Amino acid sequence: MRRAVCPGSFDPITNGHLDIIARASRLYDEVYVAVMINQNKKGLFSVEERIQLIREVTSDCSNVIVESHHGLLVDFCKQRDIPAIVKGLRAVSDFDYELQMAQMNNGLTGVETLFVPTNPTYSFLSSSLVKEVAAWGGDVAHLVPPTVLTALAERLRRS
Repeated sequence: MRRAVCPGSFDPITNGHLDIIARASRLYDEVYVAVMINQNKKGLFSVEERIQLIREVTSDCSNVIVESHHGLLVDFCKQRDIPAIVKGLRAVSDFDYELQMAQMNNGLTGVETLFVPTNPTYSFLSSSLVKEVAAWGGDVAHLVPPTVLTALAERLRRS
């Protein structure tokens, strides 16, 4: 069984994230989407809400498993016998940071990191940017799945 993980905060999940997850799901038998918990960050959506949204928008990929994790990603991998991390790279600036993480993760447990170039359509896209544009009333419908757009609009209306 070939397994990989796509980690992130996914607050919220974007079409760029979905592109990487879908591509990984065609290469691996099982793809875990690990919603990483950072106690120091206050997310717009709770971890449970993020998991539910990701499950909804990946429901067409039968080999995608969504879970949360607090701690080192390599521990998540070790507990599930996952030898590979799949990360999307938008720009050279992403590579600088991700290379350091990949080398640390490999040094800790031998887990490999595979970098997938982001679809150029999403090369500028981040969850932070989506939240900021949406908060100012900008149209982000082309950047997130409809389910996420609805949840985002509702959450911003309430806050």
